[in-house]
Amino acid sequence: MNKNILKKLESVKYPGLDKNIVELKTIDSIKENGKNLEIVLNIANQEAFPIIEGAIKDILKEFSVEVKLKTKPKKNIHYGSTHKPNNRAPYAKNIIAITSGKGGVGKSTVSVNLSIALAQKGYKVGLLDADVYGPDVPRMTKTDHERLRWGDNNKIIPSQNFGIKIMSVGLTTPSSDTPLVWRSSVAVSALIQFLEDVDWGELDFLVIDMPPGTGDIQLTMAQELPITAGVLVTTPQMVSADDVSRAIMMFKDIKVKIGGLIENMSYFIAPDTKKRYDIFGNGAGESLAVRYDIPFLGKIPLDMKIREFSDSGTPPVAMGEIEHKNYYRNIVENLFKNVEFNL
Repeated sequence: MNKNILKKLESVKYPGLDKNIVELKTIDSIKENGKNLEIVLNIANQEAFPIIEGAIKDILKEFSVEVKLKTKPKKNIHYGSTHKPNNRAPYAKNIIAITSGKGGVGKSTVSVNLSIALAQKGYKVGLLDADVYGPDVPRMTKTDHERLRWGDNNKIIPSQNFGIKIMSVGLTTPSSDTPLVWRSSVAVSALIQFLEDVDWGELDFLVIDMPPGTGDIQLTMAQELPITAGVLVTTPQMVSADDVSRAIMMFKDIKVKIGGLIENMSYFIAPDTKKRYDIFGNGAGESLAVRYDIPFLGKIPLDMKIREFSDSGTPPVAMGEIEHKNYYRNIVENLFKNVEFNL
């Protein structure tokens, strides 16, 4: 490539990052023909392209510049079945899908802390935030300031913190409040790309924070991945228990092994009196486990410290006191008792 042109392009910053497009290796090729230039960019963020294109043309005014996006090869759109799934993640020895019947039960908090608890046991762990419409994992892992980066091997570089690798659609948007107004087919395509185009390396566990409910994304993940175990999160509230019942039956119907059920926000201990309050009811999680003949992995209380740790991006299993750490570590130990993992 023309070194003089590359030197000028070093002044073009990637939107939202303190690095330039040359440094980030987003320039795939430069073709020069007299005063005509064709510059091909290799970036995933469609919204960033017109900003970069305008900046390039401003800097290279002496040329007639055409800026293009590198065409990606078409993905295999042959989906598997839940009985004989494809394996879009052959790099992962085990895949754990964490889901819930409804939103707001702390599924992402559980996903983050269980992933870190696995890493604390010495395993190589990746966490895929598949909750595309409510991607909370970046905030909870203090990676929300990062944006998508591509490596020399034309693979997306996952973020890393607390000993785990992290990928979320929240890392692809210009700002944290950018809405993803996507049809389900687009959301599914994005997740397939995160499975295939991210440089995960070899993993012992790929943990997937699924969206709540029983829709397209859950079904596609079961079709495209040999899920080792599904883990369900509920609260003791009857509405939550009703909804997670449907998620349990979904896993049973599509032949995904259920690793167990977690009851989150199980109870509240008043910090001044130490009195216990069952704010959302009592015993629903254990009753569900008995009713559907699935393992009960444990209870996590409604604790202000857990909320504070999660909001500040310092997961309690990593940064909390020993009682906070043990909530999640004990659940992982119970999971190992109920699932025969490939290790």
